[in-house]
Amino acid sequence: MPKSDIEIAREATMKPVVEVGASKLGIPADALLNYGPHKAKVSMEYAESLADRPDGKLILVTAITPTPAGEGKTTTTVGLGDGMNRIGKKAMICLREPSLGPCFGMKGGAAGGGYAQVVPMEDINLHFTGDFHAIGIAHNLLSALVDNHIYWGTEPAIDSRRVSWKRVVDMNDRALREITNSLGGVANGFPRSDGFDIVVASEIMAIFCLSKNLEDLTERLGRIVVGQNRDREPIYARDVKGPGPMSVLLKEAIAPNLVQTLENNPAFVHGGPFANIAHGCNTAIATKTALKLADYVVTEAGFGADLGAEKFFDIKCRLTGLKPDAAVIVATVRALKMHGGVAKGDLGTENVDAVKAGCENMIRHIRNVKSFGVPVTVAVNQFITDTDAEVDAIKVAAEAEGIKAFTASHWANGGAGTEDLAHHVCAQADSGVADFQPIYPDDMSLRDKVKTIAQKIYGADDISCDGAIEKQFEDLQKDYGHFPVCMAKTQYSFSTDPDLKGAPSGFTIPIRELRLSNGAGFIVAVTGAIMTMPGLPRVPSANNIYLGENGQIEGLF
Repeated sequence: MPKSDIEIAREATMKPVVEVGASKLGIPADALLNYGPHKAKVSMEYAESLADRPDGKLILVTAITPTPAGEGKTTTTVGLGDGMNRIGKKAMICLREPSLGPCFGMKGGAAGGGYAQVVPMEDINLHFTGDFHAIGIAHNLLSALVDNHIYWGTEPAIDSRRVSWKRVVDMNDRALREITNSLGGVANGFPRSDGFDIVVASEIMAIFCLSKNLEDLTERLGRIVVGQNRDREPIYARDVKGPGPMSVLLKEAIAPNLVQTLENNPAFVHGGPFANIAHGCNTAIATKTALKLADYVVTEAGFGADLGAEKFFDIKCRLTGLKPDAAVIVATVRALKMHGGVAKGDLGTENVDAVKAGCENMIRHIRNVKSFGVPVTVAVNQFITDTDAEVDAIKVAAEAEGIKAFTASHWANGGAGTEDLAHHVCAQADSGVADFQPIYPDDMSLRDKVKTIAQKIYGADDISCDGAIEKQFEDLQKDYGHFPVCMAKTQYSFSTDPDLKGAPSGFTIPIRELRLSNGAGFIVAVTGAIMTMPGLPRVPSANNIYLGENGQIEGLF
């Protein structure tokens, strides 16, 4: 029986993080703020001192539309980074921090898997360096300041019926989606409708991941719109004196977290907005710092390329000036068979025709990424049940699109399983053929930006909006028309129907809600039935997580 991810992680021979930073990246020991022997923060002073260094090459790892069969995007990101180091390149990886909600819900952890992991795995998947707690408490401090402002009647007056700033908790909890607060009498304030989002959907998480430095973070925090007055004019976080104390809570968290892979290669794990309801990328600070320290930086964007890659290109790169040099789309035989109509229980049986049918999903993702002017490679994340004929079908489909597909066995073999992939991706990144451009210009109207993504990336016929949403588009266009849009959509389909697999067409994307993220600098368009506070499944992962007799964590994966 193969070892579990956590068993493999426990057997790792980790080096002191100070040694990893020094030997691999040249980071002096006094620039690292240690959280025990195997994790540390790189001081912002040191990160900012690197500004004049040339940038390395930036490589994005994205994926086909996810299925219950698994794709392994984070695992491939780690494996590719290890493979690059094996072939003599100075490379590092940048990942998002996992949210506790999915860890105890259904998705599980997000530190890679098999022999392509970042460690210490338990720490990374649980409390890590406390960044998410800092973001959550900063968010809820602003919530408390808003209600306190209303309670005391402080100017500028906030209309308690028009408070848009919710609260957050880093756990899947559907019971908190819609609540009424301030019950219990006069001493507790004025009752009003409220609700919770998960921390990774917080605008503060988005701000945290897009900020250049602490000063930029503080300024962005001040721009957050928390509600309106009775004349429907915006009330900002700076009006309730939020930015100062919030930035104090975030001053340590903003420094990038340095850890290592199982092969002792450096990794930044920092920030973690959800990709189906936020912009799904690690912090710009971590990415930009990595580009100064390494010749190649491999980063990921959440879920399939229709969400993660699109937001990486149209939001993160647009707002931070990053320019990707190459991209990798992760696919698996198993997932493509599901997109081709095979049930999960039948995935172990060879079915080349289903793989070919499922490749329509991969092909749309390939074309989408190429439309941004970024060269693409397919990584076929290998499973033991894959047959040569099935893998060959994927390679043929990729070659018909003018690109290469490589089998990658990093789950079983670590960096040794991605050497061919690493050689090709490095050559692509070095070729200079990338001509990155976002999919829409800044001056396009907000409604047309949403429509462009729906049609060009998702393959939809059109978007649909009721009268209230059309009015929101008009109102937001006046002051925020130059903002990019962040689509909140199911990750399981190009459409808003999670059961519609493959590469569907002939559908419409319904826009249910628009949310202004003024501090982050984008508009969130909520589609279909997507929730910004997930719920736990019938049998959550939490049911199988416990402390064993030896005090070790069991059931975390």
